[in-house]
Amino acid sequence: MALHFELVTPAKLVRSEDVHMVVVPGAEGEFGVLEGHAPFMSTIADGAVKVYATATSTPEEITISGGFAEVTPKGLTVLAEKVEG
Repeated sequence: MALHFELVTPAKLVRSEDVHMVVVPGAEGEFGVLEGHAPFMSTIADGAVKVYATATSTPEEITISGGFAEVTPKGLTVLAEKVEG
């Protein structure tokens, strides 16, 4: 079972992949999302999105600036104002 994760900026789709877990820098603190997470929406702060490909993998960190995160039954979408790198 996997979580479908998309990272989007106003200009382009940066990532679209199935992963184990993603940790997002929420405006009120970090939150982790696994497959089957309850639907919700949150603003996000500047920081690093941590993407875990598997349950035992080291996370890949992607630096983002502001935006929104939405969890739906289809997965997690992060709409970032800016993505570094």
